[in-house]
Amino acid sequence: MRFAGYAAVFGRVDRGGDLVRAGAFGALRAAGVPLLWQHRPDAVIGTVERLEEDARGLRVIGRVSARTAAGREAARALREKAVDGLSFGYRVREARGATPRELVALELVEVSLVTHPVQPLARVHAVESDA
Repeated sequence: MRFAGYAAVFGRVDRGGDLVRAGAFGALRAAGVPLLWQHRPDAVIGTVERLEEDARGLRVIGRVSARTAAGREAARALREKAVDGLSFGYRVREARGATPRELVALELVEVSLVTHPVQPLARVHAVESDA
């Protein structure tokens, strides 16, 4: 099952008080960025096929695999529209301010399908089933 959506939305304060600025992700490569279920490092559910910054945010195209129980659970939740949140794990390279904290340079560590994204606008917007 493939999906597309935004893991980050630029210029909007999230529930944690952070605001991601355009350009914060720098040069992106999908290779090596794991796709996780609910930010759990032990629940790799597939692959990130494409990452890019556009005017809105960090756009992601991913593929969920049915090879693991977590992947099957995530695919079922996406198919049933029970989960549509996206998120990302990161390390801060540069930030400014405190409230909100402006994230201007980040190292992307992972992308996750999640039930409750910290950025409410970070959502899956298209799902394509392999079946």
